[in-house]
Amino acid sequence: MEDCVFCKIIKGEIPSDKVYEDEDILAFNDINPATPIHVLIIPKKHIENLMEFKPEDYKIMEKILAAVQKVAKKVGVEEKGFRLIANCGPDSGQEVMHVHFHLLAGEKMGPKIVH
Repeated sequence: MEDCVFCKIIKGEIPSDKVYEDEDILAFNDINPATPIHVLIIPKKHIENLMEFKPEDYKIMEKILAAVQKVAKKVGVEEKGFRLIANCGPDSGQEVMHVHFHLLAGEKMGPKIVH
């Protein structure tokens, strides 16, 4: 998508503070963190939201989950824990229409949802 900010980050048109990258996945620090550690994990393939995944895209979800584990280890939260959030659609608060996961950590979180 030409106007997708995450696609521009993937192409290198917008700089990012990369935490992890492979051929299919990019993870980078959020520019407006909600917690001390706030990493966005995205597929390089443009998929608008979770409802847009097709059967041929399911392998990407496996790669995202593997990246979540690698990122958690890299930022040092694999033991203490983290929260993983994926917003889907406008009512959920999804602001960028490119599927992404928020890895939130670095402080003790209660059961309340972080916005």
